[in-house]
Amino acid sequence: MRRKSVLLTVILAGAASLGADSPKLQMSWKNPTASGGRFTNIMVLAVNGKAEGRADFEDAMVNSLSRPGVQATASYEFLPRPDATPIDINELKAIVREQKFDAIVVARLTKADQKTTYVPGQVYAPFPYYGTIYGYYRAVYPVVYSLGYLKNEKKAQVEVNLYSTAKPDGELVWTGTTNTFDSSSVKKLIKNLVKLVTKELEKQSIIDRSSK
Repeated sequence: MRRKSVLLTVILAGAASLGADSPKLQMSWKNPTASGGRFTNIMVLAVNGKAEGRADFEDAMVNSLSRPGVQATASYEFLPRPDATPIDINELKAIVREQKFDAIVVARLTKADQKTTYVPGQVYAPFPYYGTIYGYYRAVYPVVYSLGYLKNEKKAQVEVNLYSTAKPDGELVWTGTTNTFDSSSVKKLIKNLVKLVTKELEKQSIIDRSSK
């Protein structure tokens, strides 16, 4: 009986560890007062990591978001950035205007030992700097460019925000943070993360469901 109990404990522990190996949404919040409805012209922007890793994520996210009536574009098509090079905010604003993007999906890697701080209360609301895309970027880029690259992290956490560009500085529509997961296989991680985020955006009626 004791051997069975020990075996069951080992199996359950193994299952728990497997669950931590893939990204899952630990937190998902949609702004109930955000302007705009479903989005049709979306820029995908990964703000940290090596240029190759950012491009891989952006390409995967673009492919996942694109569908009849929705066009998605990788930021590197307009913002070619070497490794660990900050974005020029004025250049980003100009591109958003010129290309008429109505939304920006922004993803960044956070280390496992870091925590995203939220305003306490029964209803989650991000800190004020999360409210606009440009305010958010100015607040996080000093941290973003001091982080290790994704491929060097064994455990990681990812934060993804979607901003509407209807207002001059952008407006937060949705934010999600993953659990801490195993990131040793970057290609597998990107595939799972992109699928997770897209499914949640569909669930929240931010984009139409895919007919693929």
